[in-house]
Amino acid sequence: MTTKPAAPISNDAVSKPQSRSSGLSVALVYRKYGTTLIFIGICILASLLSPTFLTEANLTNVLRQVVVVSLLACGVTFIIILGHIDVSLGSVLALAGVIAASVMAMTGSITLAVIAGLTVGALTGIVNGFVITFFRIPSFIMTLAMTTVARGAVLLYTGGAPVSGLGDFKLIGQGSIGPLPISVLILAVFVVISWVLLNKTKFGRYVYAVGGNERAARASGINPSSIIVKAFIFNGILCGVAGIVLMSRINSGQPAGGVGYEFDAITAVVVGGTSLMGGTGTITGTVIGAMIIGVINNILNLLNVSSYWQQIIKGLIIAIAVILDVWTKSARVKKKA
Repeated sequence: MTTKPAAPISNDAVSKPQSRSSGLSVALVYRKYGTTLIFIGICILASLLSPTFLTEANLTNVLRQVVVVSLLACGVTFIIILGHIDVSLGSVLALAGVIAASVMAMTGSITLAVIAGLTVGALTGIVNGFVITFFRIPSFIMTLAMTTVARGAVLLYTGGAPVSGLGDFKLIGQGSIGPLPISVLILAVFVVISWVLLNKTKFGRYVYAVGGNERAARASGINPSSIIVKAFIFNGILCGVAGIVLMSRINSGQPAGGVGYEFDAITAVVVGGTSLMGGTGTITGTVIGAMIIGVINNILNLLNVSSYWQQIIKGLIIAIAVILDVWTKSARVKKKA
């Protein structure tokens, strides 16, 4: 009995699986290390474009400027992992920060001012979380409403005039302990708290579970509404902290402060690898994403790029980040298949 010789293997049959595997590996490498590699690359590029970038004064300035966005980004990371969104960050920041500044001006007590700012932030988080879960209102719509309410409230409270005469309040945003700015130390504390909450507590596991599949989480005994409300409260508290730091840094309670900060914070979260579809994300990635946004803002300012072009560039960044997120997710699905 004779056997037919085996058909020759065509080049196409070999090359296609290899190219597919190569595409998958690139996607997986980006998923794991992409944010860090992008940050390193942007820093190298910035140092080449401007000799001022690597000076101690400029790097300290970058750190101070990135604190507020990083605080907001850490809080909204929880919200986005849950599959929700918060576009009221800038307005809540302004309200909490101005209230803190006002209490400081009236009492001269930094402690009371901080408590007042954190309380206002937490209350806005409670309202957002309760309305979203109880009335089943999309988080975008509710937080958009909160944007208007908070901004209107701060303008009504101040009559549109800044709050001045803050005394030692500026130490929070302008002071230093040795070489490190106090605001950077505050950020470090809340980054650690956020990381522990998300990675080492039952609450953090539930955030991922609800964001990944709310129905499955409910079936396993998790109360999604409770998790969502708690996440919005924590997010509100971090808005309060960010407001206190910002108002102390400029040494006045500015009712028009914080405009556009929500966009930078959400961009930082998405650039850091958190999916807008929910279920995935890390605090470490968010902080690196915030640093990327901070460095980009800084180098654009050093190069005297028009603010109009800066807005276009930021919009393109978030679009590219979302495209990369969809690409890497589809690559993982193909690998499992």
